[in-house]
Amino acid sequence: MPTKVIKPVMSAEEAVKHIKPGSSVMIGGFNYGGIPYTLVEALVEAGTSDLTLIANDTAYDDVGHGKLVSRGQVKKVIASHVGLNKSTQRLFNEGKLELELVPQGSFVERIRAGGFGLGGVLTPTGVGTVYEEGKQVIEIEGRRYILELPLKADVALIRGYRADRYGNLVYFGTNRNFNPAMAAAADLVIAEVDAILEVGELDPNDVVTPGILVDILVLKGDSYYASRT
Repeated sequence: MPTKVIKPVMSAEEAVKHIKPGSSVMIGGFNYGGIPYTLVEALVEAGTSDLTLIANDTAYDDVGHGKLVSRGQVKKVIASHVGLNKSTQRLFNEGKLELELVPQGSFVERIRAGGFGLGGVLTPTGVGTVYEEGKQVIEIEGRRYILELPLKADVALIRGYRADRYGNLVYFGTNRNFNPAMAAAADLVIAEVDAILEVGELDPNDVVTPGILVDILVLKGDSYYASRT
């Protein structure tokens, strides 16, 4: 049996030092909900640049990881929706930002494939459109499918609700969104939580992300947006 390890608890500033320039970073969230705001704010303040951002959306120019884009810290975005962040659109149109748009279902399935060691997933979404250009298309029983390749990252910043000292995580409501999938698909996982409990204080039936996937714990800060989640 693997030995259970007490996870280190760090400040957000200490934790984001593990993210180096040029890293790929997954960030949980869906619009406002489920973003690890404390960690993102620390990454913005650190000024770490040349990042590849993998997130469902790019939020807004002045909200969450949208700030990473608007402040020029991101070289590439892989996302499903960027229409609410004007900086994303402007920088892409100016040739200063690479953008890969992925249908939302395909996006999360690619992350799941990355986390579970799959070679990819087959989906009919996008077949017969410009989206299939440059992708491998496979025909099965007379139906065409796009092969979507796995998505992984160097680091994932995720938002949990509570953790125990082994790093086991529970989530609250819709803040769960993309966070559990991303926790399985990165080399280093940093989880922001409201509270860190002693071992045995979490109901095992409530645990969604097992501690073996989590490397560092950070307590939620007191910023405006963090206090709303």
